[in-house]
Amino acid sequence: MSAAADPTAHGWRYGLPGLPLAFAALPLYVHVPHHYATLGVPLAALGGVLLVARVADALTDPLIGRGLDRVFRRGAAAVLRLAWPTALLLWCGMAALLRPPALASGALAWWALACVVATTLAYSVLTIAHQSWGARLGGDAAQQARIVAWREGCTLVGVVTASVLPTLAGWDLTLAVLAGLLLAGWLAWTRAPRPATGRPGAPAAPMAELGLPWRRPAFRWLMGVFVLSGLASAIPATLVLFYVGDRLQAAHAAPWLLAAYFVAAAAAMPLWLAWVRRVGVARAWLTGMLLSIGVFGWTATLDAGDVAAFAWVCVLSGAALGADLALPAALLANVVADVGDRGQREGAYFGWWNLAAKGNLALAAGVALPVLELLGYTPGTRDPAGLQALTWAYAVLPCGVKALAAWWLWQGLGRHHHRPAPVPPMAPPV
Repeated sequence: MSAAADPTAHGWRYGLPGLPLAFAALPLYVHVPHHYATLGVPLAALGGVLLVARVADALTDPLIGRGLDRVFRRGAAAVLRLAWPTALLLWCGMAALLRPPALASGALAWWALACVVATTLAYSVLTIAHQSWGARLGGDAAQQARIVAWREGCTLVGVVTASVLPTLAGWDLTLAVLAGLLLAGWLAWTRAPRPATGRPGAPAAPMAELGLPWRRPAFRWLMGVFVLSGLASAIPATLVLFYVGDRLQAAHAAPWLLAAYFVAAAAAMPLWLAWVRRVGVARAWLTGMLLSIGVFGWTATLDAGDVAAFAWVCVLSGAALGADLALPAALLANVVADVGDRGQREGAYFGWWNLAAKGNLALAAGVALPVLELLGYTPGTRDPAGLQALTWAYAVLPCGVKALAAWWLWQGLGRHHHRPAPVPPMAPPV
């Protein structure tokens, strides 16, 4: 394949929209629970709101993916025409969510519900379209890992920026930066390598059946691993600001600790791609899981003031995160190719994929927060029993779930092989 036809030669153009999407996602999934808790919304009510909103959002993803397959068959330009008004809706939803009016706690919970639903709908459309575009660019598992790495590398830049900017500059400037990044990401996307959308005179691909991916054993296996691994990450993501503020009593350090975590993930990405060339995508992902378990369990031993030790946990577990970001989607793209669905049904597969990711976040918020309240934890507490409950939920439970994911991945390695897939013809950047 020539360099001109290699989608990774212009990977930054494809990857750049991941930056504003991640910039929006971090406040949406990490800051919002803590933000609304500090505004007076009770944890149980907040957990219920987030559970309802995220379950509703997740359940629409397969339908969004199926609809996007239809849009892709009209050509790449149709996808781009859909993207810009969707980006505008995303920005408006984020602005309303992060700058709510002065309301009573009950009304504020309903406001949060409406804003989260609107914002996550727009986020889902953009994310699934972007993921499907990358999967349609073709290549074997290693090349797909490079394509995904461009996207996730830009994603990490967005996450790092979003983890620091609100604390340094406030939500107004953060929202202004998000608007600029959404525009820049869309413009870069219009110049990115374009997937082939069919040959002249070729019959149209049949519309993807909603449940078709679940008939593929390799997809079911990979989805099981992805769900468990994602749940193990979603619980700490929901609780990290509570853990840093109350267990470590270092709320002032939270932005820098988050930044260290995501910078380490970005820095480790080339190392994971090199490891993929040595052991393959699935085994490289398994290595990342084991590293995550070995490092993150250390947080169960930390106490107030142990910020330096937690910083090391952030750096090392951030390095493990690089594998979680770059490798699972590359495996999925190769599964789609292996079963003969490339170029036709990526939206359907990534719709279910995103449903699983968001289902994890919904469970983490909708179950962990109310359970913590039942166990005696409230934000700002110094009660030893409440802090112990927070520590076990944040540190121990995720390690157990991640270990189960690693076992499931290992069990399937001998049964599910990911062969290199042929590369479809590429349309050059416009």
